Amino acid sequence: MSGVGVPFTFIHAADLHLDSPFKGLSKAPSAVRDRLRESTFAALSRLCELVARERADFVVLAGDLFDAADRSLRAQLRLQRALGEMTGQGAQVFIAHGNHDHEGGKQAQLDWPDGVFVFGSSKVECRTALTRGGEPAAHVYGISYPARAVGDNLALRFEKREGEPFHIAVLHANVDGDPAHDNYAPCRLEELTSSGFDYWALGHVHDRRVLREYPHVVYPGNPQGRSVRETGGKGAYAVSVSGSGAVELRFRDLADVVWQEIVVPIDGLEREQQLHEAMLAALERVRRSSSGRATVARLRLEGRGALHERLLRNGAADEWLEALRECLTPPEETDDWIWPESLLVRSAGELRLERLAEEDGFLGELIRRGRRAADSPEAAKALLDEALSSLRKQPRIREWLDGRTREEREQWLLQAMELSASLLQDEDAG
Repeated sequence: MSGVGVPFTFIHAADLHLDSPFKGLSKAPSAVRDRLRESTFAALSRLCELVARERADFVVLAGDLFDAADRSLRAQLRLQRALGEMTGQGAQVFIAHGNHDHEGGKQAQLDWPDGVFVFGSSKVECRTALTRGGEPAAHVYGISYPARAVGDNLALRFEKREGEPFHIAVLHANVDGDPAHDNYAPCRLEELTSSGFDYWALGHVHDRRVLREYPHVVYPGNPQGRSVRETGGKGAYAVSVSGSGAVELRFRDLADVVWQEIVVPIDGLEREQQLHEAMLAALERVRRSSSGRATVARLRLEGRGALHERLLRNGAADEWLEALRECLTPPEETDDWIWPESLLVRSAGELRLERLAEEDGFLGELIRRGRRAADSPEAAKALLDEALSSLRKQPRIREWLDGRTREEREQWLLQAMELSASLLQDEDAG
């Protein structure tokens, strides 16, 4: 930053994904499904409240405002109303569209309120952001996606203009090829930091991340988690810039429904009653810490204990899940409900595979081969492909299997080894 400017505050948000369908919850009560369907709009309302509370001079929205390129009319009208609230308070709004809401999608012919500027896709555009008092505060630059898959490095098209002491670039992009996200508008962090801009307002990555300070390169994450892979607080950044260019970031949680993964250790638990009480206690702790919001939770059983083998029995996880749900306050009776959506068994038995691997005979060789495979991603995949060869003939099952992570494959092998060892030892004992 060069020169001295006026102090100002702006809100940086991205990835609103308005009207997200929240698939895979068909068995959840209607109160849970309805709350989730409305949650992205509730987060949008909280964003409007944040603009008022922070007395923000302007707002930058870095892509994926809508969940689908063919935007629903409901989502467009709700956004129009929200933008009207923001501009009615005296804040400008600058919007760049991303891969989910690219320009090629269908959209209704609606008029955005005065004070809203949407960047086009043909070139990087520059607009002057004003304070609420009408003083020039910063130059804001941005570009939208013309289609879903953008493989060009759009960051290289940004060029700073003279005229204001602070420069903000708004871009939906994948910095340094994050493998967890589609590699759209790929760019490198060093390209952003050497470009002369003071703040890169990014979107696309749903985890909030400050990749660099001075110049700032920031992902705010999404305001509302959409699955158990998007856990914890979600929201936007309130950014205050002093007259000398000092930047203060304040994260503000906007989520209406919080997704959580709750780890429950089974170590030392001998009886089902103990496990039942431990899981209910863990759920209650999370509910109480939710600040009055609803929570969708995944329970993850870890550790090593006597209950492990019983948890591996066919249908045991689903049976436990249903029993837990019956003990909780129904979602339709309270606003701060907690709903366990799944239960993962990632525990281990008291059986020590290390000791068994040292034995001679079939069982020892089985464990040794399994452990070698677990240590090698290629061997693990080959062994699982061999074991699941008949299932892989089904296209949808094959696609699901190919999408499993290395951690999941290793866990499958561990469970298969322990279950096999347990069954073989039971057979020998009999």
